[in-house]
Amino acid sequence: MTTNPSTEYHKIWIEQCAATEDIRERFGLESALDYLIGEKLFSFVEAAEQDPLFAQELPFFVAEIRKLFTAGEIRAYLDHLERSKFLAPPEPDLDTDDLDEESEDEPWPAHPVIGAEELLRYSRVRQLLQD
Repeated sequence: MTTNPSTEYHKIWIEQCAATEDIRERFGLESALDYLIGEKLFSFVEAAEQDPLFAQELPFFVAEIRKLFTAGEIRAYLDHLERSKFLAPPEPDLDTDDLDEESEDEPWPAHPVIGAEELLRYSRVRQLLQD
């Protein structure tokens, strides 16, 4: 991801945090957590791995998330994410027409490195939010 310094895209987290308050009011706590942590923070951490401007902003983003949600809300959400996404066994595909064919779904992602990167990113997010 390339950034143009004049757009200050690395500060997008400020607008995302502001939007989270509206999401929480309109759609509830789980939607707000999904949006800000499950989507935006994970993307921001990935960008921070490549771009020093994002890396500089990461502690400020995390601090704002801690203001928006209680430690208990964050912990419960991360536990849910761990169980449902990162450590969950793959769901069987019940919509296949011919069950005798070999399943194309492997227990590991097609690109295990990407799966490992996602798991490491989850671990980093958890550490950032719970330190």
